Amino acid sequence: MLTNTFRGRDFIAIADFTREEIDTILDTAFQLKLERARGVQHHLLADKTVFLIFYNRSLRTRNSFECGIMHLGGHANYLDSNSVYTPAAAGAEKAYVTERLEDVSKTLSRFGEAIAIRIYGEAAGWNYGQGNDYVRAFAAAADIPVINMEDDKYHPCQGLADVMTIKEKLGNLEGRKIVMSWAYSPSRKKPVSVPQSMMAACSFYGAQLVFARPEGFELDPEQIAFYRANADRYGGSFEETDDMRAAFEGADVVYPKSWASLRHVAPAVPVADWDEQDKLFDAHKDWICDEAIMKLTNPHSLYMHCLPCDRGFEVTDSVIDGPHSVVFDQAENRLHGQKAVMALTM
Repeated sequence: MLTNTFRGRDFIAIADFTREEIDTILDTAFQLKLERARGVQHHLLADKTVFLIFYNRSLRTRNSFECGIMHLGGHANYLDSNSVYTPAAAGAEKAYVTERLEDVSKTLSRFGEAIAIRIYGEAAGWNYGQGNDYVRAFAAAADIPVINMEDDKYHPCQGLADVMTIKEKLGNLEGRKIVMSWAYSPSRKKPVSVPQSMMAACSFYGAQLVFARPEGFELDPEQIAFYRANADRYGGSFEETDDMRAAFEGADVVYPKSWASLRHVAPAVPVADWDEQDKLFDAHKDWICDEAIMKLTNPHSLYMHCLPCDRGFEVTDSVIDGPHSVVFDQAENRLHGQKAVMALTM
């Protein structure tokens, strides 16, 4: 008899789950996607509510969660943190403006069946790890599951969608050369959560992971250590390089996107240093995904991006709108993966 080991659990980081549990989530996502295409209606979450707390803007995340819970018969309550008493950690409270986050968490636990949170960047004081601490504090106080819609360390829902898309297109990840690469953008303020969660998810499936970045755009050393150990455990490999072209050679999947340097945000420095970020970014404007570099990849390789992308900087129109691109399938799979998470945990 199959038992649900997910009910009531938080979904904060891919690494919090086993390979078998991630398989179950993905299998559920594929099943829900197929049944949606066949017109099968589910009411697995009838009369259930998920609260969506956003400290950052969103297109795909908000709408995929709202549509997903509706498909399953439930309801989403959108909470703009500026339109309610803003949840705040102890010591960051302002009278009649904020409310202690534990109080908010416990209150919402009496009203609904899950809480989902997005918080990173300025909302987390550009202090790496503070957003994740906030989500985990919310989870510790809640009596219902807390789902991470992206913090400054992790974006597990995106990682699920990424692996789902690769499986859908290539059949499996085992032995595939999958490249996560930094790319230039005029924006200096994108978090590291997407590359960290994408590589964490892929590391469970025997992929040949390659991480390409200029010096200064390294990721969290603890995360890198996890990818190496997990890749070794599941028959894959992990390589880090500062050569984008070498990384793309013979690749089956490429995922070039921008993120801020952890060297120039807290706690590496007392406060975020955007002048130093500017210098570092401007030295690497040639890190762009264009047709020339895509020719180095395998003929049927996949171009991926979490969106929104900065066209003309991270990627050219001819690539993102071209035959290698699967970005809109990837975006759609956010919906199905999150439906699986909600169905299993709620």
